[in-house]
Amino acid sequence: MTPAAQLAQGLSTLGIALPAPAQQKLLAYATLLAKWNRTYRLTAMSDPALAVSHHLLDSLALLPFVEVPPLLDVGSGGGMPGIPLAIARPDMPVVLLDSNSKKAAFLQQVAIELGLGNIAVHCGRVEEYRPTTGFAAITARAFSHLAEFVQLSRHLLAEDGQWLAMKGVWPQDEIAGLPAGVRVDGVHRLAVPGVEGERHLVVMSIGHAGNSGDS
Repeated sequence: MTPAAQLAQGLSTLGIALPAPAQQKLLAYATLLAKWNRTYRLTAMSDPALAVSHHLLDSLALLPFVEVPPLLDVGSGGGMPGIPLAIARPDMPVVLLDSNSKKAAFLQQVAIELGLGNIAVHCGRVEEYRPTTGFAAITARAFSHLAEFVQLSRHLLAEDGQWLAMKGVWPQDEIAGLPAGVRVDGVHRLAVPGVEGERHLVVMSIGHAGNSGDS
């Protein structure tokens, strides 16, 4: 199956409808990622055959949970999930943040080459980032433990905003270690086409600490 067919089939399975130009940009992004990854180690997964499932579809599985812009992708690395989400939602402002200058350069290059005008790239540490306004959604994929993620980015979350943390297996210990004042709104099992391992999304907000079940 070609990457284009794999992407189209995966989007259908996820119930996500994207126009052909957006799908073409997603595939072009995967090509750029594979090219740059050979030199800069943007992602630990280097097999191009897994790019559609483990990078594109895995990121887009978050799309139904991104309700209100703007979005901040913390520790964006190779651009997941921020770039696929920005391609799928060209109306949504997305900031990609990474402290590694080479990774930030790649993110900027992708935005330029693919004409993603809704993307801004910030190179720096999340705890030192001081934008003028907060973010309605803050995402992270394999950035850190949940407690560290929310503590470092708490000043960036807008009122009524949500953290969207991508995890593998159910992170029970991490949820139990969340600081006071952080509420777990839901832990959602993500069924990503082509990804065999467990995938979960932990949705959190500022409130009374507590745990929530799977949905």
